[in-house]
Amino acid sequence: MTPFTHRTLPTWPEAAADLIAVAAGRARADLVIRDVRLANVHTRETLDWEIAIRRGRFAYVGPDASHCVGEATEVIEGEGMVAAPGLIDAHMHVESGMLTPARFAEAVVPRGTTAMMADPHEIANVLGLPGVRMMLDEAMGLPCSMFMQMPSCAPSAPGLETTGVELGPDEVAEAMGWDGIVGLGEMMNFPGVVHGSQQMLAEMAATAAAGRTIGGHYASPDLGPAFHAYAAGGPADDHEGTSEADAVARMRQGMRAMLRLGSAWHDVAAQITAVTKRGLDPRGVILCTDDCYAATLVRDGHMDRVLRHAIACGCDPLVALQMCTVNAATHFGLERELGSIAPGRRADVVLTETLEGFEAKVVVALGAVVARDGDLAAGMDHADWAAAKGTVRLGRALTAGDFALAAPAGAETVEARVIGVVENQAPTRALTRTLPVRDGVVDGEGPTCMIALVERHRATGGVVNAFVEGFGYAGDMALASTVAHDSHHMIVVGTSRADMAAAANRLADVGGGACLFSDGVERAMVELPVAGLMSDDPAPAVAAKAEGLAAAMRDAGCTMNEAFMQHSLLALVVIPELRIGDLGLVDVTKFELTEVLA
Repeated sequence: MTPFTHRTLPTWPEAAADLIAVAAGRARADLVIRDVRLANVHTRETLDWEIAIRRGRFAYVGPDASHCVGEATEVIEGEGMVAAPGLIDAHMHVESGMLTPARFAEAVVPRGTTAMMADPHEIANVLGLPGVRMMLDEAMGLPCSMFMQMPSCAPSAPGLETTGVELGPDEVAEAMGWDGIVGLGEMMNFPGVVHGSQQMLAEMAATAAAGRTIGGHYASPDLGPAFHAYAAGGPADDHEGTSEADAVARMRQGMRAMLRLGSAWHDVAAQITAVTKRGLDPRGVILCTDDCYAATLVRDGHMDRVLRHAIACGCDPLVALQMCTVNAATHFGLERELGSIAPGRRADVVLTETLEGFEAKVVVALGAVVARDGDLAAGMDHADWAAAKGTVRLGRALTAGDFALAAPAGAETVEARVIGVVENQAPTRALTRTLPVRDGVVDGEGPTCMIALVERHRATGGVVNAFVEGFGYAGDMALASTVAHDSHHMIVVGTSRADMAAAANRLADVGGGACLFSDGVERAMVELPVAGLMSDDPAPAVAAKAEGLAAAMRDAGCTMNEAFMQHSLLALVVIPELRIGDLGLVDVTKFELTEVLA
């Protein structure tokens, strides 16, 4: 099976006779767009052309489409606006939006995103292959193109964490036969690839055998032999770069450098200079978001935000447009299906006043007008998510004592390893701090807070305690979340053990999400009952609660930009330097467990 079909759209061969007839003038188009400046991403030029659409695909793209217009043809007058291809997010996680696929699409389609390559490894860590299937089934019925990449790493680092369900080569091979699967999700276990893990090699081999794209994730600053070994293993792209040197290194190996601007990841400006200043071929660069939560989508946008940002960083507008349209489509073997306004492709087009100030005025996806002036004009089909609820299982009520780390007998102070959060970047720092001991228990002090990882898949009652620094919290408080990439246990950060226990127990009661307690009182709650990761409520409602959580975090002293995203990644045990997992504190520079007390 190919990944090119859609539930409501004929394939190009199925529609070819009608497309030819319209282009030749023997038949009439369903929709014609006139008086536009067409952004041609194949030639990087702007043309005063017109567009004719039939059966959801472009039939005629040229100077004059009058021969395609009939009595039943809908005509859109562009009034001199730019007609750009629909934007493509080449690497993203729907779950990070706190929304189900349909709710995510409702938020981003009016912004001009008409295609997404989603890696559902968040739900895969909770529910396994059935969770991936649920995501794909809803995605395939949307009035836009949302493809899936089969998650590669559940768990992301075997031996350093446990997940709700484990996936391997057999599951990958099965998924490669599903329509709508365009590749293997980011290969986060880069040490496994570098050291020749048979499981990682088998997953990549199954993907290659199916003719699909292998997604990369090389979260290391080492660009020596280890990086070259990773590239030799087969990953075709990477989004973990944070510097120009990272982008250049990936492009030189024939990989695509995916530059991300998400809620907390601001990696475009530092890397796009590989094109804007060094003059390297922009075909090797793709723009993406990776992780955007609901508040960012509603407030700031999605791929439209990334495009504007890339242009503001000095990138030629048409080059930046290529980076989030045809470059992405080509990378996934979909250039004849997506990414440009050209005959036969899916009719995805956005009308905007300018590229520099990209704002979608009219959005056409799969040949139909789906949004005007930021408002949806097409409904979304929503799945029943009942089977994905009730996944937060603590096994018992937690107490303040569960969040206490015992000190060595007789110690008045201890040297502790502390996770140092870095604002706007995924990596953390491995810090060492002298912390006080009170009543035999190690306490956080000043900027150093307590952090705990609570097991929530198998009801073991397990709690791992450590310390974190960088959020700026003060007073008695705790923030708990079942969004805890990628194993998605429960992360609790706080200054009060009583509040930590209260927040954790409250999340178990509501089936997952994020909540903040201070001085024993619940100050904010975002319910995410679908796998403890997503809500099936509309995006504005979820965004409002997320904004309320952010406000409560600021009230508790947090000074960090998009701090919740940083909070949710503290258990991602494949990104250096120091993380927390359900098996203990993880030194990601060595990929081994380490002690909290040095």
